[in-house]
Amino acid sequence: EAVYGAQVIAAMEAQAFIESDMDKLLDTGLSVIPADSVIAQVIHDVRSWHKEDGDWRKTRERIGEKYGYDKWRGACHMVPNHALIIMALLYGEGDFTRSQMIINTAGWDTDCNAANVGCILGIRGGLAALEQDYDWRGPVADRMYLSTADGGRGITDALTESYRIIKAAYALRGEAAEAPGGGAKFHFSQPGSTQGFQIAADGGAGSLSNEQGGALRIQSSGNGAVRATTPTFVPTEAINMPGYQLFASPTLYPGQTVTATVANAGDGVATATLVIGVYGAEDKVNIVNGPSEQIAPGGDVTLTWTMPTTGSNPINAVGLEVSGTVALKTLDWGGAPTVTFERPVEGPAVSWFDPKDIIPATMWRKAWVDGVDAFGEWWPEAYRISQNEGTGVMAQGTHDWADYTVKTTITPAVAKTFGAAARVQGMRRYYAIALSDNGTAQLIKMDDEQTVLAEQPFAWEVFQPYDFAITVDGESITGTVGDVTLSATDAGTRLRDGSAGYIIEVGTITSEALSVAPISLPVFSQPD
Repeated sequence: EAVYGAQVIAAMEAQAFIESDMDKLLDTGLSVIPADSVIAQVIHDVRSWHKEDGDWRKTRERIGEKYGYDKWRGACHMVPNHALIIMALLYGEGDFTRSQMIINTAGWDTDCNAANVGCILGIRGGLAALEQDYDWRGPVADRMYLSTADGGRGITDALTESYRIIKAAYALRGEAAEAPGGGAKFHFSQPGSTQGFQIAADGGAGSLSNEQGGALRIQSSGNGAVRATTPTFVPTEAINMPGYQLFASPTLYPGQTVTATVANAGDGVATATLVIGVYGAEDKVNIVNGPSEQIAPGGDVTLTWTMPTTGSNPINAVGLEVSGTVALKTLDWGGAPTVTFERPVEGPAVSWFDPKDIIPATMWRKAWVDGVDAFGEWWPEAYRISQNEGTGVMAQGTHDWADYTVKTTITPAVAKTFGAAARVQGMRRYYAIALSDNGTAQLIKMDDEQTVLAEQPFAWEVFQPYDFAITVDGESITGTVGDVTLSATDAGTRLRDGSAGYIIEVGTITSEALSVAPISLPVFSQPD
């Protein structure tokens, strides 16, 4: 029944692009599930009660009597909640705000129910549905969290994900989608899109807007400056999200170069400064200023900034500090970083750090998507990683990382298989150089199923440190452990990019640091 309910919603969403009549949308939903299913009966009942009652509160009482949580037990059972979704769609009569009032006031599992109602009505009515009697878009600012094992996609925005869907639709037809903004991450190419940008709470007075699409207008108030940023990692308000855990890696790292195209959108001289926020002591955000340019009326500039070393502390935001009025046309970065992940016990090597301070910070740990059974916190090693059953993966990074080298030193306590991974795309997609308890060093490809690309005898012992390196370059994969080097060519691979990290099968390993660098740079001998 849960699957049938999901099929109904999916079919209604697909049809809502070309059909606005709610009864016809419900008929479409019913057409894809068995007529004798409980979900089908729920829809028939709610439609009948809607015609008889004329008041959603009366219908809510009927739903509670026949399909309530006392009848369908579980944490948040599909059947009663699906009934509320149908009720809100019917009584809301296509009005987004009224429908949201009904579905949230009706209770039960309000987050999922409100999302399903909102998605159908958003598709059905377009942007106009969200821009009537209440500002639904402004407070959200396009921000999205996608909490998955593919951590580099965790922090995103509505415009980015919309174009991802569009790109997939074109690909299914064997065509290439046009990349707006020259393929830049931030291009603001649809009306009202802000792509997560907001005026920082401590960033001065000002405003931002995007009426027509194509640029984000940022304006300071008076003679002061205003700072507008977008998240690149878990924002402070989501660190201790009650009841949920957000798995995400930063999207921006040291060594990557940020490029912004900015135009003067006012009458006087404007100033634009690139800025980032970096987590540090007590998980507080430190603002770091980058290159700054004055822009004459009618002029534009391109600002570039290679991200500085942050002492293993994650970058949590990027944006502009502005005096005057500017139009941010594009903001972009890419490629593999030059970074070492280790415990920031001595703080970041940047100007705000006082070496007399102790840095109690947690965000450097939360930057890892730890798909392992235990990621020890209060141990002397930076990383103590354990897996009780099967293979665990701990990684961080993004799909910007394509060709690069990973290097780390790992000490096994006890393990079946352990090593360093590259191009991690979740728990079951990665390359790795590993040591196995069958007495071999292995170059592994995991793409839903594991393939050993190359192997060689290797006698290893517990509690002994081993140096690992893995380089991914197009279809060429090279791994080194100790004095053994294994190489393979993986023609036609779909593992073209992704994160870096550790794998561990049944056991415990420790490590102090893991480094990533583009293959164009000299291979480093030690993390630094």
